[in-house]
Amino acid sequence: MTSSKNLNSIIVPFYNEEATLEKAVVRLVNEQFKKEIILVNDGSTDKSKEIALNLQTKYESIRLINFEKNRGKGFAVKTGMKESLGDVVGIFDADLEYSSEDLNDLIVCIRKENLNFICGSRFIGNKTRNNIYLRTFIANKLMSLLFSYVYKSKITDVATCLKVFKREVIENIDIEKDDFSIEIELIAKAVSQTNNFKEIPISYNGRSYADGKKIKLMDGFMYIFAIFKFK
Repeated sequence: MTSSKNLNSIIVPFYNEEATLEKAVVRLVNEQFKKEIILVNDGSTDKSKEIALNLQTKYESIRLINFEKNRGKGFAVKTGMKESLGDVVGIFDADLEYSSEDLNDLIVCIRKENLNFICGSRFIGNKTRNNIYLRTFIANKLMSLLFSYVYKSKITDVATCLKVFKREVIENIDIEKDDFSIEIELIAKAVSQTNNFKEIPISYNGRSYADGKKIKLMDGFMYIFAIFKFK
């Protein structure tokens, strides 16, 4: 697929995010970079699909991909990437844990410094962060240290959900994982291609499981498995 120069494709996978989806997407729409927003409904059973359809009707920059059944975040991201047209492709979750302003900073940086990919890190700099679960904070730190050791590339936040890639990088990644461990797979396969990457500080507003947080302890074990699988 031929990419469009200076177009930023933002993949927004979502599953049962009726409480946050519209607010998150409108914030994206209001960012000033040139964009297409690809919403991927991963089989939501709440009102998320209807909200997404309304957003698609309202904004020309939005396209919706709809799955009738839940396939997993990895499958949703992979599908969105295949449908994207931009020469730069980013991932943005719809749960408001991450900031659209930070995504804008990543896009500015990858283009200005001609990087191959860039990740937002919650462990460098002094941005505002609300880490609700200490165990998750510690687990992310330890996984990042393990990843850095295994891949001989320093990554301070391997579980970050805010990432941006040049198209030529993702075109050389054959995504295998359909679940949350796609976060590890993308970075693992990207650092195996290039050392022209960077991390920059981002903010974070972690939510509770009562508020809809979906990643579980088992996903952490899958992350660790993925670190070794993709080496």
